[in-house]
Amino acid sequence: MKKVELKNVKRYEAPGHFGMTAMRLVGTEETGAKKFWMGLSHFLPGGGAEWAYEDSPTEKIYFVLKGEITVKTKTEEIVLRESDTLFIGPNEGREVINRTNLPASMLVVVNYPGQ
Repeated sequence: MKKVELKNVKRYEAPGHFGMTAMRLVGTEETGAKKFWMGLSHFLPGGGAEWAYEDSPTEKIYFVLKGEITVKTKTEEIVLRESDTLFIGPNEGREVINRTNLPASMLVVVNYPGQ
């Protein structure tokens, strides 16, 4: 067991992301977790993530804690609001944007490749 307090979590730069802050809450380095990691992302108005992960073998889960986030794939656009969850399968590309005038916060869970 390993407790993580938000006050001790370090921010990191997420490639392809803009207008947001990313913090890894759980992962191999933070807690010893070997199969997945979990992050907390805070998106400013207009913040998001460029098109990415089309060639990523990992699964992703988004859970919106606060605000609203729009996720675009090649075929659809999904608006996630507080307490909504979205599963993104392996090799499924996506783009993320906060189109509102309020900040949004989201938990992100991703398996490590090969898990």
